[in-house]
Amino acid sequence: MSDAAHMAHALALGRRGLGRVWPNPAVGCVIVAGGRVVGRGWTQEGGRPHAETVALAQAGAAARGATAYVSLEPCAHYGRTPPCAEAMVAAGVARVVTALEDPDPRVAGRGHAILREAGIEVVTGVRAAEARRDQAGFLSRVLRQRPMVTLKLATTLDGRIATASGESRWITGPDARRTVHAMRLSHDAVLIGGGTARADDPRLTVRGMGADRQPVRVIAARKLDLPSEGDLAASVGEGPLWLLHGSEARDDRIAAWTDLGATCVEVPVAGGYLDAGYLLQVLAERGITRVFCEGGGSFAASLLQVGLVDRLVSFGAGRVLGAEGWPAVGALGVDALSAAPRFALVETRRIGADTMSVWEPSAKQG
Repeated sequence: MSDAAHMAHALALGRRGLGRVWPNPAVGCVIVAGGRVVGRGWTQEGGRPHAETVALAQAGAAARGATAYVSLEPCAHYGRTPPCAEAMVAAGVARVVTALEDPDPRVAGRGHAILREAGIEVVTGVRAAEARRDQAGFLSRVLRQRPMVTLKLATTLDGRIATASGESRWITGPDARRTVHAMRLSHDAVLIGGGTARADDPRLTVRGMGADRQPVRVIAARKLDLPSEGDLAASVGEGPLWLLHGSEARDDRIAAWTDLGATCVEVPVAGGYLDAGYLLQVLAERGITRVFCEGGGSFAASLLQVGLVDRLVSFGAGRVLGAEGWPAVGALGVDALSAAPRFALVETRRIGADTMSVWEPSAKQG
């Protein structure tokens, strides 16, 4: 098999860690000797042990003289465990193939340098584009000090998310909803605005998929005026719940949610809303690399207005609600088409009775 084929294997292994290993990157490693896979691993729950450690342990003595395929440069710094680059040297690996250099200042080429200084052949950049997509959250946190943001919209054919009375369950069918749960599972955090939390009182947990680890549930509520009784409050013990609020939030509300087990964090307000950029920075500082935003309309607009959406996933249902229905995105203040946020289509497919399309910011804006 070629280097590209073995790297595809390593990348597939690495994806198993998405949503489960933050703040660390989700890495995959495959060790090949004599044309046979002798060890494989991926970053484990909570970020330790690293993929290379798992694969080397599985390979044992067979790692000597072997080739290791790693989806990200092996780490070079001492943390809770020794550097993976040094572990590969000690194991006698003869060749290392990687997809990307790690931009973390503690690594940034030093892992590759350790390997080369030990006489190990190093090949880099194999399936780099795929690796960058997989590592988008980790790269964003390191290079932009904010997590990658996926915005999910589930709308009717005319772009509505609820009837005039606010009825929204369910716009899309069960297959689309199951797909959304899988997407939640592959992100570190699920994020909604306070308006959606008040209107829907959602649990935001992953259900029906045997999940043994829940994403962090994040609600941006400026006044922290959330229902103190209902599904959200009752589900605090089901997974981490972070409530981001402004200085207007009353002390008794903060105390009540804290007593329930939620984490309350104050965020600056800009233009009457929580500062979206600062909010994401707070999440990054707490280790979050991948955020799955599920609305509502005003909060989605605040992210789109300042270019903070990295991926837009749109589910379309075969219904029409008309002008009196609630729009999927709040006011953007767009006066000309050239000023509208623009996205390029990446993928589209049928999900049960609905459609799903994936979009990313267009290289050509304006």
